Amino acid sequence: MAGHSHWAGIKHKKAANDAKKGKVFSRLAKLVYIAVLEGGGGNPDDNPRLRLILEKCRQANMPKDNIKRAIVKATESGDGYIPMTFESYGPAGVAIIAECLTDNTNRTGPEVRHLMEKAGAKIGKEGSVAYMFQRKGVYVIDGEKTDEDTLMDIALEAGAEDIANHGDFFEVFTGVAEFVPVGEAFEKAGIETREGEMKLVPENSVEVGLEDAQKIMNIIEKIEEHEDVQNVYANFDISDEVAAQLAAE
Repeated sequence: MAGHSHWAGIKHKKAANDAKKGKVFSRLAKLVYIAVLEGGGGNPDDNPRLRLILEKCRQANMPKDNIKRAIVKATESGDGYIPMTFESYGPAGVAIIAECLTDNTNRTGPEVRHLMEKAGAKIGKEGSVAYMFQRKGVYVIDGEKTDEDTLMDIALEAGAEDIANHGDFFEVFTGVAEFVPVGEAFEKAGIETREGEMKLVPENSVEVGLEDAQKIMNIIEKIEEHEDVQNVYANFDISDEVAAQLAAE
């Protein structure tokens, strides 16, 4: 079992309370696009990865027309998204990575770099911090949807690598190849997932104090405001005391 991460708790609570539906739908549309390209086409019956993302769209009440447009965009040549990754350092030497999908690299590159630098991050060269992270499948499940023992039995049997209990929700980590089988096992067991996608997971975390945590969170929030940003990752964590102070703000 992975250890409890206070930063993970704050991050997912913020995501659960995010009222920016336009941003949510835009991000889901790009996840549909990726699933079609990398998972084997636009038919969910033949593409388990797409099927899992479509369930997330349903839970978010995403309009069917939005989903259809994303599938068409992925299946029509010459009208797609280009991935971009930006690596940087924040306060206390914390590594920060922003992953984007864009249809205009000439616009997105300068804009995201400007956001990072303006917020207080120092742009790094390609590969300067990426080695500190590994690509993993990550599922987030509300604690009320299942109990820990049941979740462990199902997840580990399906090939999951680790489970983290954050009190009111669980994180389940998988290898790249095990992402879809674990998601299908949850579907079969009737366990609803809040999130389910491939992410960068830090191999080690840097514990920071209140002031640095506030600065890093501000950097992340500023970067996330850009419409082409899909995910922002950082390898930091905080103590019980700092978590309580941040929660009180």
